[in-house]
Amino acid sequence: MDTILVTGATGNVGREVVKGLLARGTRVRVSVTDEADTRRAPSGVAEVALFDFTAPETFPAAFDGVARLFLVRPPAIGNVKRDMKPAIDYAVAAGVGHVVFLSLVGAERNRLVPHAKVEKLLQQSGVAWTMLRCGFFMQNLDTTHRADIVEHDDIFIPAGNGRTAFIDVRDIGAVAARVLTEAGHENAAYPLTGSESLTYGEVAEIMTAELGRPITYSDPSPLAFARRMRERGYAGGFINVMNGIYLTTRLGMAATVYPQAAELLGRPPITMRQYVRDHAAAFGR
Repeated sequence: MDTILVTGATGNVGREVVKGLLARGTRVRVSVTDEADTRRAPSGVAEVALFDFTAPETFPAAFDGVARLFLVRPPAIGNVKRDMKPAIDYAVAAGVGHVVFLSLVGAERNRLVPHAKVEKLLQQSGVAWTMLRCGFFMQNLDTTHRADIVEHDDIFIPAGNGRTAFIDVRDIGAVAARVLTEAGHENAAYPLTGSESLTYGEVAEIMTAELGRPITYSDPSPLAFARRMRERGYAGGFINVMNGIYLTTRLGMAATVYPQAAELLGRPPITMRQYVRDHAAAFGR
């Protein structure tokens, strides 16, 4: 049976991808960056490999016998050519035949984001690829932005009044598992969003109704957002990428609802209201 390697498997999306692959009876190997991270590997996985994009000595064991790869760019990597190309080249030489990349909606039009640079590397590599160009993850609200919601009852995001076609990572995982295990998705790019386009003010209204307490949306300036994120310990490169993404939101570039997620899922995508209801405990005081 062909092995599928899932990078970023301890993250929100990666865990859902692994869950979907295991449900399909596939052989899954997940990568972790160090031994201490092994305990965070998703349950049910038989193979765990140490893998670091910047450590070529980890490549042989990670890619041995791998036929397909789910690729996630680590947020800390900004220099894609230097820090990701060697691993991609090794994977192709080792026999990986299909790479499914977790990309960003609009990456093909925004060459400044790192996702676009990864896409270009894959397209030039000679390997079959599939780009999952995803909208903003709903789960970023209960991870990256959870502290402000819990501590201040506020969505502290510099997105203006721009609309966002959010998507639940559970839907991304289900789509990725299908694309990785079925033929016919090679060299295709799928924009993946939910079925509704919301402002963060509307998200705050949904959270207010579902959580039973007032949640506001303060719409800070990019500078204030960067300052708050630095105080919370986030790296400068990550903050810059986030500010860039929210700038596209302010400009209305994240608002389009695409049908591909529903088509690939065979059902309507999860709504924001359902997401908040399912994750209410995460936003509790």
